[in-house]
Amino acid sequence: MKLIDGKKQANDIKEKLKKEISTLKEQGVIPGLAIILVGHDPASEIYVKNKIKTCDELGICTLLYRFTKESSEKEIIAQIKDLNEDDGIDGILIQSPLPAIFNEDKIISYVDPKKDVDGFGINNLGALLSNNELIIAATPLGILKMLENESVSLEGKNVVVVGASRIVGRPMATLLLNRGATVTICHNKTKNLKGITSNADILIVAIGQAKFITSDFVKEGAVVIDVGINRIDNHLYGDVDFDSVSKKASLITPVPGGVGPMTIVMLLSNVVDVAKRRAK
Repeated sequence: MKLIDGKKQANDIKEKLKKEISTLKEQGVIPGLAIILVGHDPASEIYVKNKIKTCDELGICTLLYRFTKESSEKEIIAQIKDLNEDDGIDGILIQSPLPAIFNEDKIISYVDPKKDVDGFGINNLGALLSNNELIIAATPLGILKMLENESVSLEGKNVVVVGASRIVGRPMATLLLNRGATVTICHNKTKNLKGITSNADILIVAIGQAKFITSDFVKEGAVVIDVGINRIDNHLYGDVDFDSVSKKASLITPVPGGVGPMTIVMLLSNVVDVAKRRAK
């Protein structure tokens, strides 16, 4: 078994981004990210804080726009429209989840597709489905980079994705299909889950249930990617039971230190890519 060190890979990408940002600044372009945060969800506050910290480290300018649960959708959409027209802003991030009273899909739809660095808008998802990849959601993109860095071949491989969310499961499956993998998506209505996952050459798990995938779900020698982050008694656990599964996997991501660091850095890589297009 070998660990896939997401933290190290993320740090390597950060160094590359620093050089690219330095070059952009020499051309008079400072990458800019606008973050819209609605409400006071504790987890979202932490995620936003970490994103801003990493932006500061890399030299990306960040602007944080706060709205309360009492704010109207019209106010938020008006702010998005202003940011769409701001040439100094390369990326607009709507921090998810929004409070339940808001229509998240509707609000995201107002983000200019060229600035949709989360890749959640219908234009970028549609482009992905058409194998015309524009801006790709950060977590699936980070997983793809991790597999590439470990020289994991995808063509013809049997890949099972457990979890069908728009954020991870669906774009992940499409990315894999675009690269010639045979992909199965499982979800909470899937029957015989164990029978399906135990045939996977590559198993990607994003369901939000701590230690759900145990060794009997996993094929000997499989590559296992654990996207889950579950906090229990101030400890973080993945969706995969690491202790048992690591004995069968050839490659496995830890939690923490696996997919998480790659997600943030790939989001910021998307911002830099947009800034590079602006520089041209």
